This record gives sequence, structure tokens and C-alpha cells, in this order.
Amino acid sequence: MIDFIYTTGWGAFIVMLMFQIPFLIVFFSIVNKKAFVDSTPGKTEASKYSSTKWAWVGLTIIAFIVVNVASIQYMPTVIEAGTGNAKEVTVEARSWAFDISDTNLRVGEPVRFSATSADTMHSFAIIHPDGQQIFTMMLMPGLETANTLVHTFTEPGEYIVRCLEYCGIAHHTMKTTLTVASN
Repeated sequence: MIDFIYTTGWGAFIVMLMFQIPFLIVFFSIVNKKAFVDSTPGKTEASKYSSTKWAWVGLTIIAFIVVNVASIQYMPTVIEAGTGNAKEVTVEARSWAFDISDTNLRVGEPVRFSATSADTMHSFAIIHPDGQQIFTMMLMPGLETANTLVHTFTEPGEYIVRCLEYCGIAHHTMKTTLTVASN
């Protein structure tokens, strides 16, 4: 069940609703009470508002921390962080091409992509043969270290590499392919 929450769009939508529905219920009950039931100024002491406010803030902080800590294991950099035997692939993006050290990869082999930009803002996105985006990295020029991400391909095929950050007049031509072979 927890995989569903962190790996699908519907899971993210459900989590968003879990945060918004209680807020909306409280909000509309207060609006309804003040608009239709009792429109006179409130008789609640100011000190009581302070404790209620801090209770809501505390509940929100706890929910935020719980959701984020539970999601750490689904972050791509954490999933493959312990992979010391990953194949190193360097990527340099420049107007309007990618220079990739190795475009022939294997299913099940962890690949550490280390990407840089030589001239302007670019992105390095890998798209599955079925059209689903696997990941993207933003590449900024002038950084001292490369952006790094480890990914293990699970299916063979021709994967498309695209720049998704507009980088100039020939941006649309900035694409290439990676060939992932089965073992």
C-alpha cells in the first residue's frame, strides 16, 4: 500500500486530499457558523486561540515529517546510494547535443550517470520506450561537481535521452538514444 502512495500519481493525489479535506471541513464549518448560525463577534478568550493555533501547527509539522521520512526510501539517490559497483557513464550537455561516454547498457546493471553542462542550462532526461519519463536532472553550467544519479534499467530497449530545459534555437534537436540490452 505504501508503494502505491509514493510511486503513482493517484497515491500523491490521495495524500494531498488527506491534508486538504480536514482543513476544508474545519474552514467551512467556521464559515458556516459565522455566516448563518451566529454572526456576532466571538466570545472566545484570546489565550484559547493561541493554544489551538499551536496544536494545528504541531499537527501539521508532525504530518509533514512523517510523510517525508516515509518517502525517503523512494528517492532515486537513496535507492541506489549503496551501489559501489555501478557502471560509470559521463554526460556532457552542450548546445545542442549530448556527449555520452557509453550508450550501450545492460538490464540489471546499476549505472551512475554523472552529468555536466558546458554552456547553458540543460536537463538530462531518460524516457522509456513506452514514452514514460524515468528521470530528469537539471544541469547548470559552472558547477564544480557533476550531477549524479544511479539508475538500474529493468527492461531492454531503445531509451530516448532529451533535454527538457529550453536551451536555444535548436533545442528540439537535442536528443539521442541509449541501447539497453538484456543479459
